[in-house]
Amino acid sequence: MKNETKATRQSYGEALVELGKKNKNIVVLDADLSGATKTDLFAKEFPDRFFDMGISEQDLMGTSAGLSTCGKIPYASTFAVFAAGRAYDQIRNSICYPKLNVKICATHAGVTVGEDGATHQMLEDLALMRNLPNMTVLSTSDDTQTKWAVEEISKIHGPVYLRLARLATPIIYDENQEFKIGKAIQIGEGTDATVFATGVTVSEAIKAKEMLKEEGIDIRVVDMHTIKPIDKEIIVKCAKETKRLISVEDHSIIGGLGSQIAEVLVEEYPTKLERLGIKDTFGKSGKANELLEYFKIDAKSIVENIKK
Repeated sequence: MKNETKATRQSYGEALVELGKKNKNIVVLDADLSGATKTDLFAKEFPDRFFDMGISEQDLMGTSAGLSTCGKIPYASTFAVFAAGRAYDQIRNSICYPKLNVKICATHAGVTVGEDGATHQMLEDLALMRNLPNMTVLSTSDDTQTKWAVEEISKIHGPVYLRLARLATPIIYDENQEFKIGKAIQIGEGTDATVFATGVTVSEAIKAKEMLKEEGIDIRVVDMHTIKPIDKEIIVKCAKETKRLISVEDHSIIGGLGSQIAEVLVEEYPTKLERLGIKDTFGKSGKANELLEYFKIDAKSIVENIKK
């Protein structure tokens, strides 16, 4: 893991520009937040292929659905709380039901939105999106992975929800790293515990791994960048090979990554899983890193959980 940090929303904006150069059918839509979602980078490069829908998220999704029927590949962007929340009905009935080729790229997810507080901290989006038939759900952890995901989802037909963050996080992977939708990435071979993480918590899990190693505790981290379809094979493999299983996510523990892993374990290899995440409550206003600690999803909390 490098010392350099970058927010995945920034990586998203940069990747859109590169994708737009390769594929003239890429169009980008936003809901009056292009400066924050970084789609303004695409707008400057391709003004005729960018559409600002204003503060009208339902129209954002409906228009994206319409453009997809004309052969375009729309990337619809806004904050996660507005994308998955305010426009849920349009995503369900206008995009997923007819299985249209719309890529919903939602930024500012989780408590790491920070000072904007509970109203803007979307903690339920993975649960909402993974329950929709035909929907593919990704939650990327760093710059390299996000840029891969932005291009890769343009190659698959059908609805995609890509979860992105506001917080700048460490760059984990180099450009030679191979990624595949539906296949998680195992970091390390430790057998004392497995920490399943996604999004911003992957770098926290890696920090915890390094801290524990100094105390003679060897764990592995599994980057679950694809929430749906979930990688059942690696979940069962880690359950068989390690002493403890822990999931950590900047999302509610109800319906999120931890719930999905638990569902796999119940059906495939029943064993105990401890879920770290937001425990049936709303977020709070505060600095992003302080909130990670407050909700016990930071590296220190992972270490304490494993050591206990």
